[in-house]
Amino acid sequence: MLDGEKDIIKRAINGEASAFGLLYDKYQPQIYRFIYLKVSHREEAEDLTHQVFLKSWEKIDEYRPKGFPFSAWLYRIARNLIIDHYRLKKNNLSIDEVDELKTESQIDLATEKKIETEKIKKAINRLSPEQQDIIILRFVEELSPKETASILNKTEISVRMLQYRALKNLRKILNLKDE
Repeated sequence: MLDGEKDIIKRAINGEASAFGLLYDKYQPQIYRFIYLKVSHREEAEDLTHQVFLKSWEKIDEYRPKGFPFSAWLYRIARNLIIDHYRLKKNNLSIDEVDELKTESQIDLATEKKIETEKIKKAINRLSPEQQDIIILRFVEELSPKETASILNKTEISVRMLQYRALKNLRKILNLKDE
């Protein structure tokens, strides 16, 4: 969370573009990463990320904290845009080419690690879209169950159940012992 984020949000609601710019700078990388993991194409992810922030700027006066961070509101907008994107394309969700997001120091991964990463990406791709969302939000974005529930418009209990089922399905897909 940004220092004085509540004040920054208030200033953005009042139309201060520089305040919204601070929010953009803070949240753009994680929103982009979330979208990229869902669409797998850099150009589409960039376009959708821009749409998220354009829509949030247009609707900032409708933002209400409700005990959740500003990022939860952005994730919800992103998730809705991704759903709309796939409704238009009528494609299945895909998680490919995640390695492009890695920094140069991480590119030199051992071949075995790359194979494991590919195996996990393919396994996640076999999950339902809802289970993919849970895995990405909880384990890639490291959001709490409460934040994830807000983004997915679910209860924390249902998020925990979905997470349990998603992990169980992943173990089954990866042929790991179900613990």
